[in-house]
Amino acid sequence: MWLVRRDSDGTGAGRIELPDVLRAALVRWYVGRGTRDDEEAGIALVQQARIGARWIACDCLAGDVPPPILTPAFLSEAETYYLRRLTSAKRPEHQADCPFFRDQVTHRLSEVRHPDAPADPPDGWFEVLKPAPEKLAQRPDETASDDRTRQASIPRLARLLWRLLDNAGLNRCSPLADERETAIGDQFRRLATAAARVEVAPGIELGRVLWTHAAALHGRRTFATLRALADRWPAGHAPQGFITLFATSFRGSEIVVSGGDPVRIANRIQSPSTRANPIDGPFLVIVVVGEYPEAHGYAPLRAYAQPIYSGHRFIPVDTAFERQAIKALLAARRSLDRAGIDLVLEKPIFDRLTPLGSCRPDFLVEARSRLTGEIKLVAIEALGKPTGERLAMRRAALAPLRDVVPVIEIAEEHITRGQVGDLLAAGLDL
Repeated sequence: MWLVRRDSDGTGAGRIELPDVLRAALVRWYVGRGTRDDEEAGIALVQQARIGARWIACDCLAGDVPPPILTPAFLSEAETYYLRRLTSAKRPEHQADCPFFRDQVTHRLSEVRHPDAPADPPDGWFEVLKPAPEKLAQRPDETASDDRTRQASIPRLARLLWRLLDNAGLNRCSPLADERETAIGDQFRRLATAAARVEVAPGIELGRVLWTHAAALHGRRTFATLRALADRWPAGHAPQGFITLFATSFRGSEIVVSGGDPVRIANRIQSPSTRANPIDGPFLVIVVVGEYPEAHGYAPLRAYAQPIYSGHRFIPVDTAFERQAIKALLAARRSLDRAGIDLVLEKPIFDRLTPLGSCRPDFLVEARSRLTGEIKLVAIEALGKPTGERLAMRRAALAPLRDVVPVIEIAEEHITRGQVGDLLAAGLDL
C-alpha cells in the first residue's frame, strides 16, 4: 500500500510505501479485529493523510495499473477518522478477497464521553501527536491505549486536559478559611505550575510549550518556539505545543475567545457539549499545535472544549445541571462554615478505586467539625431529571461506593427548594 497525492490515479512518482507492519495494523483496524494499538495506528495514519492531502492506494491489483483508492475521512457523528472507499465508473475496484473490498467496520468509532464510562488518568508523556505514521508502526507507543476505551472512547486531548486540571487541583474547593485566590489569572497560573511537573517528551517540560492566551498563537510565538525546539526534540516524539484558552463559546472549528480574535483549528472541535447534551459556556479549551503539511509549518490542529463552572473556578462539568449543583454546594459550604464545619468539595475527574471496585461519583465532599475534629466523607450525585433507566444505571455504577461512604442524590427540585444544605448536613451528621 502507498500514500499517494490527492486527485491522482495512484501511479507515478511521489508514492510513499507503507511498511508491512503498518499495513497489517491498518487491515486489522479496518475489518474490526484490531487491538487498541492497531486502532491508534490506523487513526494516526488516516489523520496524517487527511492533513497532508494524501490518499491511500491499495496493492491488491497486480502490475502497474491504477490501484483502488481509499480516502481519509472524518466521521462527524462519532468525531473520529476512518477510511472511505473511492468508487466510481472510472476507478478500479478492489479484488473480491481484499479486506478493503467492503466498507470499514466502524462499531467502535465513538469519541463522546459518557459520565458512566470508565476514565483512568493517562500515563506517560503529555503528548497527542505522533511521529510520521510509517515510523509509528515500527515502534508502537506503550501509551497508545490511553486514547480510547472499549466502553466509550475518550479523546486523548481531553484526558490530558483533565490530568492537568487534576494535577493543578482546580477540581477541588478548599474550606473557606484556606481558600486561595480564585480569579481567572490565578486559575491559569495554577495550570502553568502543574505543567512544570509534566513532560511532553524526554527532557521537554510541558511548561516550555504551554501558553494560556490566544495572543501567543496570533503573534506566532507558539510556532517560533516549536521551530526553535524542533532540532532538539527527542527521536520518536513529534514536536507539539499546547494552548489553554478561556472561551465563551465555539462553533465547528472556531473558538470564540472573550476580548480577542477567534482562534481557528484545522479540525472540528470536540466537546461533551452536544445536541443530546447541550452545555453553554464558559469553556476551558486545550489546543494542540503541530506540523501541518498543507501550511508548510505549524498550525493549531485539534482542540477540546471542556465546559467549566466559571472563569473564577475551572471546575469541569459534564452536564448543565452540574453547574447548578456546584453553585448550591458552594452555598452549602458557606452555611456549614458558619456552623463550625470545614468543607472540601471535589469534582472527581477520574475513577476512584474502592474495596469493592472502581466508580466515579459526580462530587465528593469531605467535612471536618472544628468542634470535635471528626471527619466525614459523602458522595454527591447530581441527577437533574434522570429517566428511570439512567437512574438505575447510575445507582448500579455507584454500588461499590455506597458500601463505603453515604451517597446523597441531588435533583432539580432540591435546588429549586433550597434543600441542598439540609441534605448535606443530614448526610454528614456532624
